[in-house]
Amino acid sequence: MLIEDSFTDVKTSDGTKMRIFIFHPKIPNYPQVKFPGVVVYSEIYQVTPPVARFARDIAGQGFIVACPSVYHNFEGPEALAYDDEGTDKGNRYKIEKELSSYDEDSKLTIDHLLSLPTCNGSIGATGMCLGGHLAFRTALDPRVSAAVCFFATDIHIHALGKGKNDDSLKRCGEIKGELVMIFGDKDNHVFLEGRDLIRSELRRNKVQMTFIEINDAQHAFIRDENSKGRYDPAVTKLCFDWLLELFNRKLKLDYGDHDGKDRVIEDVC
Repeated sequence: MLIEDSFTDVKTSDGTKMRIFIFHPKIPNYPQVKFPGVVVYSEIYQVTPPVARFARDIAGQGFIVACPSVYHNFEGPEALAYDDEGTDKGNRYKIEKELSSYDEDSKLTIDHLLSLPTCNGSIGATGMCLGGHLAFRTALDPRVSAAVCFFATDIHIHALGKGKNDDSLKRCGEIKGELVMIFGDKDNHVFLEGRDLIRSELRRNKVQMTFIEINDAQHAFIRDENSKGRYDPAVTKLCFDWLLELFNRKLKLDYGDHDGKDRVIEDVC
């Protein structure tokens, strides 16, 4: 499927402008075709080339992808470099940025997607690292039907009282859509205790989800540039298949109303 790249700048309440990069699928001769919208959140470096390639891969499957530059409070829309200075800036900004600003960014991005005449009204979210966390938080919005969170950094830290006041996990019972949570079991950013906490809270709150822990995968294993030896293309492809299965099922189908019946699972082999 063909893709058209563009961007739009939206005003935020702190007086800055947030750039939203748009990756829009195109079908020649069908200008009125409608697609679901997907918010793609980047890691701590903003919208880098690997994030843009990830967004284009999703757009090429028939989704309007919007990537917000969430560090508009501190920087322009340009990506931070994958070096010590860029890493230090990204880690500092993610802490200094107010939770209310992250939430506003999410709302403005979803609002923009829904304002497009080519959007069918269904919204999903995904992201990696910091973006996995933000995709999880965006799933609290009742307009979001599906979210895929790659190594959602720091949710567990906040829940354990070791970070800033972020109530994402405490509010997970508000999630109405379906989640896919993806982690590497060698991820030293989201350690075993944190992954267990996230899974148990989601189960306790009866959130619809698939929880995947990949053997020997490290943090940021889907980043195909400057991955520090952690990029795994084979596993990344499998994860992308999980993403498409969820987004195609939840964002492209019209389910209609629930029939109100309980689903009974037969105890047969």
